[in-house]
Amino acid sequence: MQDNDTKAMKNNKKNDTEGCPCGNQKPYKECCQPYVEQLENPATAEALMRSRYTAFVLNNEDYLRFSWHSDTCPKTIHLDAETKWLGLSIISTEGGRVSDENGRVEFVARYKNSGKAVRIHENSRFTRFEDRWVYLDGKTSD
Repeated sequence: MQDNDTKAMKNNKKNDTEGCPCGNQKPYKECCQPYVEQLENPATAEALMRSRYTAFVLNNEDYLRFSWHSDTCPKTIHLDAETKWLGLSIISTEGGRVSDENGRVEFVARYKNSGKAVRIHENSRFTRFEDRWVYLDGKTSD
């Protein structure tokens, strides 16, 4: 379990040699980029969670849809280019390993939009679908 904070990227653009937005200490190209570009599938639910956070930072709706279970993916995903993502902290994980079928990731994500700071604290559920991890749903708390 990790507790990593990240800083927002300028204008939500990402240089592949910079640190990954997800908070891992690896360069983006060695961390979430292969997932977000759908070149590889994340091996764990936590890796999927981190890549989805990165997709929100990059406003990548295609990857968000790809990584969301088709039964629970909304028709509209609200992305706003003005949103400045401030960081991701993984609080805990349960299951979600390479050999598991289901997993949970508790996280806190922070962003700012129109000068208003927002904190999302969510317990997310992940499952295997078509031999890859996908986001199923989540419950937020204050």
